Amino acid sequence: MNRPLKLDPDRLFPPEERARAIARTLYGEVARLPIVSPHGHTDPKWFSTNANWSNATELLLSPDHYLYRMLYSQGIALDDLCVPSLAGMPATDPRAAWRTLAENFHLFRGTPSRMWLDHVFVEVFGFAEALDGSTADLYYDRINEKLASDAFKPRALFDRFGIEFLATTEGPQDDLSPHHAIRESGWGGRVVTTYRPDAVIDVEHEQFAGAMRIFADKTGEDVYSWDGYLAAHRKRRADFRAAGATATDHGHPTAATANLSHEEAERLFATILSDAWTPADAEQFRAQMLTEMAAMSVEDGMVMQIHPGSFRNHNGGLFASHGRDKGADIPMRTDYVQGLKPLLDRFGTSTELSIILFTLDETVYSRELAPLAGHYPCLKLGPSWWFHDSPEGMRRFREMTTETAGFYNTVGFNDDTRAFLSIPARHDVARRVDCGFLARLVAEGRLLDWEAVKLAHELTNGLVKRAYKL
Repeated sequence: MNRPLKLDPDRLFPPEERARAIARTLYGEVARLPIVSPHGHTDPKWFSTNANWSNATELLLSPDHYLYRMLYSQGIALDDLCVPSLAGMPATDPRAAWRTLAENFHLFRGTPSRMWLDHVFVEVFGFAEALDGSTADLYYDRINEKLASDAFKPRALFDRFGIEFLATTEGPQDDLSPHHAIRESGWGGRVVTTYRPDAVIDVEHEQFAGAMRIFADKTGEDVYSWDGYLAAHRKRRADFRAAGATATDHGHPTAATANLSHEEAERLFATILSDAWTPADAEQFRAQMLTEMAAMSVEDGMVMQIHPGSFRNHNGGLFASHGRDKGADIPMRTDYVQGLKPLLDRFGTSTELSIILFTLDETVYSRELAPLAGHYPCLKLGPSWWFHDSPEGMRRFREMTTETAGFYNTVGFNDDTRAFLSIPARHDVARRVDCGFLARLVAEGRLLDWEAVKLAHELTNGLVKRAYKL
C-alpha cells in the first residue's frame, strides 16, 4: 500500500498558537510574491535552447550534489546514480539510478533535501503518494511524461514558478552566447550572468593554465603582464555587464585580503606565473585580487560577493575520477576580522562599493560578521548558505545576526542551486522561516504587526533587489 504524500500548510511555523497565527498571516502576505534569485548555478543553455529535459534522473538526481553526496555517504557509487565522471557519462540506466534514489529515500528524513523534493513532487508534478521503492517506476514514468510536454519546458516552468530574476554563474573563460541568445529570443524571462573569476585568479585551480589562455584570446590583452591582466579583467567585466550581470562572485578558500603596492603586486604576479610559486604565494595573490576586484567594483558598480571557507574537493580520489563539485567540499573555520582588514582599510567606508559576505563558519555570525556589517557601509550579510541552507540554519542566522546587524544589513535569500525545480521550494522555506521569526518578535512585543508585514516583504524581495542593484 502506497503511503500518502501531503504538505503540511503550517510547516516550519512556530508551534505556539499565537505566534503560529501571526506567521500564517505574514506568510499570506509574501507566499505568492515573485522569486528573485540573484545567485545560482543553473545552466543558461536550458533557457537559450528551451529544450525539454529527457528524464527524471538527468534533471533531479545527477546534477544535485545535495542528493548524491548523501547516497555516496552510504556507499552508493556515483556511477550508479548517473553522475558523470571525467571519463564521461556512465553506462548506468537512468531508470535504475532513479530506483536507487527511491529505495534509499529514507536517508533524507529530516533534511532540507527531503523538504525541497517533497515540495517539487507535490507542487510541480502533482504526486499524492510518497516516493519509495514501490513507487519508483510510477514517479519515473509520470515525471518523464510531463517533462516531454511543452508545459514543462524550461521557459514555461520559469514563468510558472513566478521567477522575476535569475542569475547564473560563469567564469571569464566561459562563453556568454547563451545569455545573448536569451536576450535576443524575445522571451521575457530575465536570466543574467555573474562574473566568477576564480579559474584565472587561483593558481591552485586545476583549470588555471587553460583558463588563462582563453582569457587572453577573449580579451586580446597580454594577460601575462600585470597591467594587461588587470585590463583583461576590466574587459571581461564589461562583457558580463553587457550580458546583464550586476554582480561578481569569489569562492576563495579564505577571506584574506591584501593591499600591495603596484610594484609588489607585479612581482607577486610574476612569481605566480613561474614554476616557483608556493601555497603562501597563491594565498597572497588571491588576497590581493579580492582588493583589486573591489577597486574595479568601485569603478563599474558591480556588487561583490565573497564566498570563503570551503575546503574544496576534500576527497582526492573522487576529485581525480569525477572532478570538482561532486559533494566533497567541507566547511572550514574562517577569519573575517583580520582577513578583510586590508580591503576595508582601503574601501570600508565607501558608499560606492557593495560587498556581500557569506560564511560556512557559523561561529563568526555574532562575533565577526554581524559587527562588521553593523559598522562598515560597504558590507552586507548574505543569507545562510550551502550546508546551512536549512530551516535550522536560517533561524540561527537571524538569531545570531539581527541583534547587531539588524535586518537592513542583510540581503534576503538566494538559493545558490543547480537544481532548477527546487528553486520555488527553497524560497518557500526561507519565507516560512522568516515569517516564523518575525511572528515570534511580534508575539514577544518586540515588533509591531505592521512592522512585521513590512519586514516580511523586505526579506522576500525588497532587500535583495536593492542589494544586487536590480
